[in-house]
Amino acid sequence: MFNKKKFIALGLTGLMAATLSVSTLAKVTLKLSHNNNKSHPVHISMQNMADEVKELTNGEVIIRIYPDSTLGNQRESMELIQSGSLDMAKSNASELEAFEPLYGAFNVPYLFKDTEHYYKALLDPEIGGKILASTEGKGFIGLTYYDAGSRSFYAKKPIRSPEDLKGLKVRVQPSPSALEMTKLMGASPTPLAFGELYTALQQGVVDAAENNPTALTLMRHGEVTKFFSEDEHTIIPDVLLISEKSWAKLTPEQQQAVKLAAAHSMMTHKDLWVKMTDEEVKKAQETLGVEFVKVDKQPFVEAVKPMHDKALADPVIGPYVQKIDALR
Repeated sequence: MFNKKKFIALGLTGLMAATLSVSTLAKVTLKLSHNNNKSHPVHISMQNMADEVKELTNGEVIIRIYPDSTLGNQRESMELIQSGSLDMAKSNASELEAFEPLYGAFNVPYLFKDTEHYYKALLDPEIGGKILASTEGKGFIGLTYYDAGSRSFYAKKPIRSPEDLKGLKVRVQPSPSALEMTKLMGASPTPLAFGELYTALQQGVVDAAENNPTALTLMRHGEVTKFFSEDEHTIIPDVLLISEKSWAKLTPEQQQAVKLAAAHSMMTHKDLWVKMTDEEVKKAQETLGVEFVKVDKQPFVEAVKPMHDKALADPVIGPYVQKIDALR
């Protein structure tokens, strides 16, 4: 005998099971690797993004963040992303130059007048937008930029001019531009993984390094180098990337949520970066005894001028450098 109530109950049970199955299939977990620790502004900004993605997708997309190079250094992470073995990673324009030449535009020394000029270029669809999209078809896609501050030299002695760099082994990122810049300034560039730098400075494998001031405290480099020379030769953005294979797993709605959250995190990071940098500079001075050395930037600018001229003449990055110059 037909039991209407039982039929309806069975139908509802089946619908609930089907809905649960679809929901389960829709859930995606993305692993995100970076080389900083949990107290770093970039980690906090990416965690804010992950929280927003979870909220916007009703828990369908979960981003799990792995700090401190636990899934590999930046170079290794890039190779894993290209193959689809890793979902997301934070790299920077310096290292990305080896994967996509357009990122080399950001690596030209003294390209940006100041932070305002820098953000104008990053937020310009014809500059920052096109560079993020330039790797489509190469295994990964750029989602957003994070301010990584201006990079300066730090060592066991003050560096007040390019003359003071002569004969020094300076740790640089594995970037053609970083190598060329350091050579033009008279030093010997030494590419080295960021995680290995503390020991290399401590043991004299390298004499100096170049980075933003937070490296002094967050990576404890101020324990082994006591002079931070504010030449501010480059302002190179960090870049948040996603593997094209992982991107393809997301629905169009999920992709839009990830893009939106990434864009929001860039702007919240802007304020967070300034606040935390000021705090870390104070800590480096008061706790570690690091001396911040004011320098005349002009000799440094003149030393690397050939790079700017060369960049303008380059058929790939020249048009972008010209557009950035025009925003001054």
